[in-house]
Amino acid sequence: MAHDSNDLGHGHSTAAWSAVIVAILGVTLLTLGVCLPESSITIVGTIVTFISFFVGPVLAKLGYGVAGKKQ
Repeated sequence: MAHDSNDLGHGHSTAAWSAVIVAILGVTLLTLGVCLPESSITIVGTIVTFISFFVGPVLAKLGYGVAGKKQ
């Protein structure tokens, strides 16, 4: 694979991976809650999935993004 000098590093950061892992966990809980007709698991899965939208940007601002100091 050739290296592109304009590569923005999409997905190559702690912030991005953390957001994806939290989203996968939330969607897994949401799916489990729907399949088992358990409303409490469904609600928790929905909340975790919603939180995942904010995990990446918050961690990026804390320095864990592509150009972050803690990367």
